[in-house]
Amino acid sequence: MLPEDPVMLLSYVNLKLRDYYANLEELCEDLEADREAILEKLKGIDYLYDRKKNQFV
Repeated sequence: MLPEDPVMLLSYVNLKLRDYYANLEELCEDLEADREAILEKLKGIDYLYDRKKNQFV
């Protein structure tokens, strides 16, 4: 289960992307997470997914 708090979610997702997953799609598939929900929640705190960096910036 992913953290509900947006700042905790940001930290968790960026760590997973850095250490375990080649991209957001792989992370979402493996964790059975809703990609759009993650994007929207992190957009709410002004973070967008950067495909080249493979992280939210």
